[in-house]
Amino acid sequence: MTTPEVDAAIEAVRRDVAALHAELVRYGLVVWTGGNVSGRVPGTDLFVIKPSGVSYDDLTPENMILCDLDGTVVPGTPGSERSPSSDTAAHAYVYRHMPEVGGVVHTHSTYAVAWAARGEEIPCVITAMADEFGGPIPVGPFAIIGDDSIGRGIVETLRGHRSRAVLMQNHGPFTIGVSAKDAVKAAVMVEDVARTVHLARQGGELVPIAQEAIDRLYDRYQNVYGQAGDERREGEHDQ
Repeated sequence: MTTPEVDAAIEAVRRDVAALHAELVRYGLVVWTGGNVSGRVPGTDLFVIKPSGVSYDDLTPENMILCDLDGTVVPGTPGSERSPSSDTAAHAYVYRHMPEVGGVVHTHSTYAVAWAARGEEIPCVITAMADEFGGPIPVGPFAIIGDDSIGRGIVETLRGHRSRAVLMQNHGPFTIGVSAKDAVKAAVMVEDVARTVHLARQGGELVPIAQEAIDRLYDRYQNVYGQAGDERREGEHDQ
């Protein structure tokens, strides 16, 4: 039994998650039906995720799927007749073990996947990367899709790490955020830095940024850059 407030929160997350999938397409982070966005319903043990194998053009708030934090579809809710994303167990594991996370995104974006295929972290050699991720993008362990193995790898790699992105080995990037929108931003940014650093390395040796400078850049971007009340700044203060 839900309350009107919870129902309204669920509907808001349904709208956000459905709309944010279009951003994955807009930024060229997915092909066909691959990839997924999920969002935690604030104040509940629920999250919303896309259905499995459905075209991005056909995604609507009504066919987003409501799940509990075990990854079980909530029966009798809109979309519950469909199967949720094949990554649902991974998302659920992250939400259970990282309560500060409000959104999770997975893509198969080209350059990030190329780093994952080599099992190689992306070194922090550009200021935009220091700003957004506070250091290198780490590599998580190889895991087979279908159960919570991927989720365990995400949590083990990112817990206590500044990065909001992990390159799951031989698979691709997963990103987290204080909301679904924030996690989508991280997905866009990880592909951008993956491409830039790859191209830089083709031209010669990469020039590292000193750790002290990385720390200063990260602190400024997370706590000073932008406007008071911005989502990331509020989220950082809440953690």
